[in-house]
Amino acid sequence: ELRQVQRALAATGLPLILLKGTAYAAAGLPAASGRLFSDIDILVPKERLADVESALMLHGWAGTHHDEYDQRYYREWMHELPPLQHMRRSSVIDVHHAILPETAAVRPDPARLRAAARPIPGMGGVFTLAPCDMVLHSATHLFSEGEYHHGLRDLFDLHRLLCHFGAQAGFWVALPARAQELQLARPLFYALRYCTRLLGTPVPAAVLEQSRAGSPGAALLALMDALFGRALLPPHPSCADAFDGATRAALYIRGNWLRMPPLMLSRHLFHKAFLSPKAEPAN
Repeated sequence: ELRQVQRALAATGLPLILLKGTAYAAAGLPAASGRLFSDIDILVPKERLADVESALMLHGWAGTHHDEYDQRYYREWMHELPPLQHMRRSSVIDVHHAILPETAAVRPDPARLRAAARPIPGMGGVFTLAPCDMVLHSATHLFSEGEYHHGLRDLFDLHRLLCHFGAQAGFWVALPARAQELQLARPLFYALRYCTRLLGTPVPAAVLEQSRAGSPGAALLALMDALFGRALLPPHPSCADAFDGATRAALYIRGNWLRMPPLMLSRHLFHKAFLSPKAEPAN
């Protein structure tokens, strides 16, 4: 399927930069083991979105979100196009131009991510993010989210990425510096904190100390420990308690709060709650 995507985008002259689970699988990383896939995530320059979308549509992919508000939400405010699904093979592509929304307070420069991308051996023209960037993207995705149905899986992805890349010379020195460069010190702090606490990930003490530069204040950290301590447990009734529903509601609001300023957030939540068409169950 990646070859089909590459063929579709050949006319654009752009490299195929893979993100998340697709990248793990294509690069043969341990984080791909046992993983299931629902879509293919790619990263392209924002100024080439129209070219990429047109090329994919010419090769059989079509939009899945037809609601006018959803289209505007993705195209004006988000960091990706509405998902595209192939009309025959049903594969879904998420075309990203950044790793955080346009409306987020922190917006790492995607040009720096693309410039540091690494080719996948044996797959000409196909790339992944650099090791540090792959970890930082995974951390950003997990700790900026509003829904944690796959929270433990995503944390385990981070664990396996850190174990794998941590054996490479220079990785632990470069990781905190790259986080500061991309304004992602807070997600890295959370990633290392909860990986070591919940999964026993081997992280050098000096790196843990450096990561504290991204820590929130003591009161907020205590709150986040309480929230993430529940949200990152397995999604099973045996792991739930009386505060589980409130925890997930609080993290949902937090995730949206990180994505957009207050007035836009209130309008968005009102629209999704009362105005957006409800999905009909399949017959």
